[in-house]
Amino acid sequence: MGTWDTGPFDNDTAADFANALDEAEPEAREALIRGVLIRTIDATGYLTEAEEAVAAAALIAAQCPRGEPVDMSYGPETPMPVFPSDLRVLADEALARIVGDEDGPASNWVDPEDWKQWRAILTRLRAVLAPPPPSIALFDVQS
Repeated sequence: MGTWDTGPFDNDTAADFANALDEAEPEAREALIRGVLIRTIDATGYLTEAEEAVAAAALIAAQCPRGEPVDMSYGPETPMPVFPSDLRVLADEALARIVGDEDGPASNWVDPEDWKQWRAILTRLRAVLAPPPPSIALFDVQS
């Protein structure tokens, strides 16, 4: 993997995924993102699409409250569609799978500081993707 920094699109694989999204018809972009997330969640053994799943999660998180915009120098150049809310859950599940994979992308970092920074990015993405807790109506208690 050619990696130049710790951001979601700062590696060759994710940059190629961004190019694929740019080349896809607008209505096909959601399916590409959904597909990479589902394949990552369902994968057995080595997570071959982990870098793409992180990039997809970043695109979804960018549309959430408290989400950060994606770095456009390596991310997709074309606007993404508004993603349905169910993709948030899939993105969070894919990131959980990636974070929990001891032999996956986490093992690729040579510098421990880079690994910590990358893991912090995934943690922030997961915090943004997590749905807000349901609000519980308080009952009126009369004494």
